[in-house]
Amino acid sequence: MQITDWVIPLRIVDFVEIAAVSYILYKLYRFMRGTIALQILIGLIALYVVQVIVTAVDMTMLPALFSSIGEVAVLAVIILFQPEIRRVLLLLGRNPLIRRFVRSPAQEKTILEVIAAVEKMSKDRVGALIAFERSSGLRNYTETGIGIEGNISRDLLVTIFQGQNPLHDGAVVISGRRVEAARCILPVSSNIKPGTPMGLRHRAAIGLSEQTDAFVIVVSEETGAISVSVDGELRQNLSANDLRTSLAEAFTQSPEHEPAPVET
Repeated sequence: MQITDWVIPLRIVDFVEIAAVSYILYKLYRFMRGTIALQILIGLIALYVVQVIVTAVDMTMLPALFSSIGEVAVLAVIILFQPEIRRVLLLLGRNPLIRRFVRSPAQEKTILEVIAAVEKMSKDRVGALIAFERSSGLRNYTETGIGIEGNISRDLLVTIFQGQNPLHDGAVVISGRRVEAARCILPVSSNIKPGTPMGLRHRAAIGLSEQTDAFVIVVSEETGAISVSVDGELRQNLSANDLRTSLAEAFTQSPEHEPAPVET
């Protein structure tokens, strides 16, 4: 037997595959580090190593035991790692590179209608508070308001927040492409520094974004300024283009994609 018989030929694609697997394993380790899932994973790897050893030395009873365990291993992994699997799927679903290929024209139309309504209310200095549901459910808050369950449109949003409308006081909650409810009560943030000039709508927007991953739009009744609250942070004095970009990012669309403006 020649030495060359022991040499495994490697192609460029093999190096790429090794690098990709190494990167995925590293990211999984970083993702699970500090959680009980990492300890469980180490235990499963240890069991697999033991299985390989007992199979290699040609034992009888232990391989049979590991074989029976392996039949339910997939189901056990799904149950044990359910929270981590859900988090990974959520992260993948929010990735702009993935969402770029599943962008929905109906979703773009929703963004256009919202922007048109916000621009109109900002121009007329009509106060507004609009919360968009993302992965965190907002049912607890929609139940505090009046059910609407109507398709999103500029006219509907503008009408709701008109001062003479009894539904204008409170928040509108949007889920998907529908206005779920109006006059909803949102939690007010308690992390605002004393003396900060900020109205109740802005405090409620921050409060909701602190407790959920909701995307919240605020229109100031005094100045008409447009603000956005995400992850407990408030971005103020946004232009219509800024709002368009923020909405696109919130719905994991490509930030570079800008729908055509709607005439007001």
